[in-house]
Amino acid sequence: MNTAERLMYEWKALPWKDIERQVFKLQKRIYQASVRGDVSIVHKLQRLLLRSWAARCLAVRRVTQDNRGKRTPGVDGKTALTDKERMELVQNLNVTVKAQPLRRVWIDKPGTTEKRPLGIPTIADRALQALVKLALEPEWEARFEPNSYGFRPGRGSHDAIEAIFKNIHYMPKYVLDADIAKCFDRINHAALLEKLNTFPLLYRLIKIWLKAGVMDGKELFPTEAGTPQGGVISPLLANIALHGFETAITSAFPSTMRRNGERLTRAQPRVIRYADDFVILHRYLDVIEKAKTLAEAWLQTMGLELKSSKTRLTHTLHPHEGNVGFDFLGFTIRQFSVGKAQQRILCNGQVKLTCKTLIKPSPQAVERHYRQIAEIITTHSSAPQEAVIARLNPIVRGWCGYYRAAVSKTIFRKLDHLVTRKLLWWAKRRHRKQSLKKAVARYWHMERAQRRWIFGTKTGMDLLQHADTPIERHTKVEGTRTPFDGDWAYWAKRMGKHPLLPTRVAKLLKRQHGSCPLCGLYFKDDDVWEVDHILPKQYGGKDVYQNLQLLHGHCHDRKSRQERGIRVKDDTVEEPCEVKVSSTVLKTSSVGDHWA
Repeated sequence: MNTAERLMYEWKALPWKDIERQVFKLQKRIYQASVRGDVSIVHKLQRLLLRSWAARCLAVRRVTQDNRGKRTPGVDGKTALTDKERMELVQNLNVTVKAQPLRRVWIDKPGTTEKRPLGIPTIADRALQALVKLALEPEWEARFEPNSYGFRPGRGSHDAIEAIFKNIHYMPKYVLDADIAKCFDRINHAALLEKLNTFPLLYRLIKIWLKAGVMDGKELFPTEAGTPQGGVISPLLANIALHGFETAITSAFPSTMRRNGERLTRAQPRVIRYADDFVILHRYLDVIEKAKTLAEAWLQTMGLELKSSKTRLTHTLHPHEGNVGFDFLGFTIRQFSVGKAQQRILCNGQVKLTCKTLIKPSPQAVERHYRQIAEIITTHSSAPQEAVIARLNPIVRGWCGYYRAAVSKTIFRKLDHLVTRKLLWWAKRRHRKQSLKKAVARYWHMERAQRRWIFGTKTGMDLLQHADTPIERHTKVEGTRTPFDGDWAYWAKRMGKHPLLPTRVAKLLKRQHGSCPLCGLYFKDDDVWEVDHILPKQYGGKDVYQNLQLLHGHCHDRKSRQERGIRVKDDTVEEPCEVKVSSTVLKTSSVGDHWA
């Protein structure tokens, strides 16, 4: 066996279950030491993790296999790697290597004509950043503030929305809705490195990444500030830079005060942050105005400032300066007065609920979604009905999955009506000499159970309806919970109810007890998941729950290659090999029956 074949074999034969277990045990120990405040033990364990063979293998796999942007090249032009190259990268991964410049890529900002700059590192730098992130993240997860939700494991935008709802549900409040101007591009490097306060080796490495420069075309530009978007570790560094923002504002307002010798209790303002977007909530306007001044002063210490065009004062119930309610993370949050019949008295018998809180998809989000659907229908005016449905269903499923935790049923029905009208135009345009009645009979069929028309084919391929998505309330993450606390029962159960999960995935996750049946590892938020047919369709497998299982992305890729009987030399050349698919099917079927 030559060196290349040996390295390919070694990568495929790696015990990934044991590797993930080893890395997680180290991360858990780092988290626990950080909770205790034992800095020396934290740094000692981080050095151990950076030297760990298991952590290096896991970092390379996440960058070159699990990450769906793995084919985006850096300045060296390298994209996907073969198994041999992955194994060589693990062996050569060295924390002392000097970083190469980033490659500048400009992408569109949704809803605007502006461009967002991305800085794409090379694959080797991405793998090294993933390795450092494995060491840094558990330390800072023990220190991050409870109301920080962006770019953190086990947390998301729905947790931030639910935190806002819980804070304003019983009482209308004033709101400072703000955005930090070019947060990722303006963070002060000196202030960030001082806040990191890590050991010298890691300090120098992160400083090298921050100062690596950016290649825009053939020109090299220095990076004097910011953590360029596109790097694996950039979101974590941005969260570290903004750590302390919530505490600095809330601590400026004492929870108790004395007036005429009497001790009074006054609620502190609530700060809820998702990456560079945040809101500050309080009952009184003067507190919000003072909090805004404090926020501007604190951000200046990090080289940041508020974006004036996206910063405004408003109220959740009554108009203030022409504003009422606010938009946050694609949702519109607003309160409405209720009549006396709907008012409720709280358990203390003093406060009445005189308003109701409604959280809906924002009008801008609804318009963008419909424009996207209408553009697809227009561009597919000559395509078969199956192609139109196949193109639209993932978009409808994903958008409804994000907004099904809000008051969205009326908007879902409205969108179905608009999409139907657009599809009627599509059908009539294809058959201009026929009546609309005949066009409808050709492309729509009656669903007898609910007596409604469904856009679908005669073979049973139907367009998903927005209104068929059930409304499911999201459960906010508990306090300062983090996946590094080791409570997998909580996290597996929680992920089974996540609003971004399709119903099919949620059922499979619950049935499999939160783990992958092939490798036995638990699913995590940053893993890639694939719904797999235990018995493939080409061998008679049906699209039913008894024949489905949820797999990791890399496990699904490996199983698919075995089923096709293909030996993969690299990412471009494939050749057939003698593999009995029937044995693979029997093996995976037995695994699936175990979870049935």
